[in-house]
Amino acid sequence: MGLAVSFSTVAVSETVEEKYQRACMVCHAAGVANAPKVHDTEAWKPRLDKGMDALLGSIKNGLNAMPPGGMCADCSDDDYKALIKYMSSPKE
Repeated sequence: MGLAVSFSTVAVSETVEEKYQRACMVCHAAGVANAPKVHDTEAWKPRLDKGMDALLGSIKNGLNAMPPGGMCADCSDDDYKALIKYMSSPKE
């Protein structure tokens, strides 16, 4: 039980960028299996047009080559939303 508490504390303290690097980068950095690339606003636009609830459903249920939950087994809905916003926004 101590390990689970410790793991959760680490997961909560991660920034969105750190979560992206740990869980999303493997596919979204290079566009593996047609995953929209991070910060590619044009690639993300048609997906965002479907709405956040639809995108959240795609992550939670899996879509094409993306497994259910993506690669972030400890992400909450709010984490997923923050990751979508991070990946779909232009690079700062």
